[in-house]
Amino acid sequence: MQFDFIIAGAGHNSLITACYLSKAGYSCKIIDARAIPGGGCATEEVLGPGYKIDTCSTGHTLILQNPIIKLDELGIVEKYGLSYLHPDPVAHVALPDGEQITMFLDVKKTVKELERYSKSDALNYERLIDEFNELRPLLGKARSGPIGLVPSLQDLLKDQPRGGIWLRRMAMSAKDVILHEFESPHVRAFMGWMTFQTAVPIDQAGTGLLPYQITAPRQSNSWSIPKGGSGKLTEALVNFLKDNGAEFTYNAVVGNLIIDNGRCIGVRTVDNKEYYGKKGVISTIHIKHLVDMAPKELWGESFLFGAETYNVGVPFFSTYLSTSEPPIFKTPRGPRSAVSAGYAGWFGDLVQSGRDIYDGKLSEKVTWLLVATPTLVDPSRAPHGHHTVKFLTHTIYDLPEKGPNGWSDLKTKFAETLMRKIQEFCPTFTDDIILDRMVKSPVDIEIWNRHMINGAPHGGDRSVAFSGAQRPAPGWAQHRMPIEGLWQTGGTTHPGGSITGYPGRNAAIVVLKDLGVNPADTMIF
Repeated sequence: MQFDFIIAGAGHNSLITACYLSKAGYSCKIIDARAIPGGGCATEEVLGPGYKIDTCSTGHTLILQNPIIKLDELGIVEKYGLSYLHPDPVAHVALPDGEQITMFLDVKKTVKELERYSKSDALNYERLIDEFNELRPLLGKARSGPIGLVPSLQDLLKDQPRGGIWLRRMAMSAKDVILHEFESPHVRAFMGWMTFQTAVPIDQAGTGLLPYQITAPRQSNSWSIPKGGSGKLTEALVNFLKDNGAEFTYNAVVGNLIIDNGRCIGVRTVDNKEYYGKKGVISTIHIKHLVDMAPKELWGESFLFGAETYNVGVPFFSTYLSTSEPPIFKTPRGPRSAVSAGYAGWFGDLVQSGRDIYDGKLSEKVTWLLVATPTLVDPSRAPHGHHTVKFLTHTIYDLPEKGPNGWSDLKTKFAETLMRKIQEFCPTFTDDIILDRMVKSPVDIEIWNRHMINGAPHGGDRSVAFSGAQRPAPGWAQHRMPIEGLWQTGGTTHPGGSITGYPGRNAAIVVLKDLGVNPADTMIF
């Protein structure tokens, strides 16, 4: 059977694109290199039956504002059972001197936490949350439409009374924004921890919105997680597609694009199987790989330069645990726990850690650590009374002197260092409650998912040089690729990585328009 579209990659964004195309009546064949769909939006029992581990993403806060969830455009909430939990506390962060800050859904309780360090910082935090409300609808409008088809955030701000303030913040670094707004070392460290969750060094120009964009939605909605695991979003999308006639093939690694008279008509896998699309191909293949799948002359000098200079982003290091107890933080105000918890070094150390990563230096101390324990609010993810815990931190891929292969000898020791740091604050989280573990260095993450080049899961850096109209390459941010019949979605396209669904929905808008179909027939605007 020949399909209308070949979907090369089964990450959540390409699945979303395929859903809208299927809803419009087009047939889709989805192929993926992995044995399961979802890409970075997957839940797997890698530590034994019953332990449902989110092997990449866990928090889904940003997708809640996407019409695919907010308006349930595809019925994946009502018909396919996708539901979200909104944990409270939202976050809990330990700091170098033993102090700890808890973020609650009640903003007044969070403000009271911050007042212990600075009353002016507490007021500024509350103002930060309030001010984001004036930006939220504009940001949503700019993100929920393809580049060039909706006004950019910069354009939307030009007519706003406080637009100049936001334009300045957008051009600044997150570091400079945090230093301008907050004075307490403790509050600065907490805000740095929140901001660095996007895995962009916080001193990069163009990251100035992140302290607002990350913190305010979580203060409003929490670090929202799908009930049953991150993969429940993927499951709902896959079920929608199957009900609409889509077919899936797994363990299929694309080696080449099939080109006929300058047009992309399909893909060829490394084992020489061919898949043809009458209308074309939708790709979530990383652009660093994509440009090697067709003759150079078809891409053009501009796109090739964009791909060559594209920054793949910050590598991750992850540890997955099955445990008989959760990590409980000991504080002067009693025990605290949170689905999203962790450790933050002092603000200067957080800034330096990002610089070290991009300079290829291995940090000698723990400065940023996320500890995710979704079973605190979702016991369905583990056998009765047990828990799943995930440690994430940022690091480098290419170790000094030893190269990437050096991680095979270092990763166990590196994981132990992270564990000891958390045990300083969680005295009951002892080694004997750990039932099993899996450790993934950046090299292991890249092997697990080819799209995560160098173990970087966010699709690429999102500082000013690689965001908006610059993503993935200047002149090619509208999801259409230089080769006719080829469209791109996923983390390498606007607005980037994380679980937002925006690249998938936006790509569908472009493809439908290119086919002469009104997107309003399948979407709510």
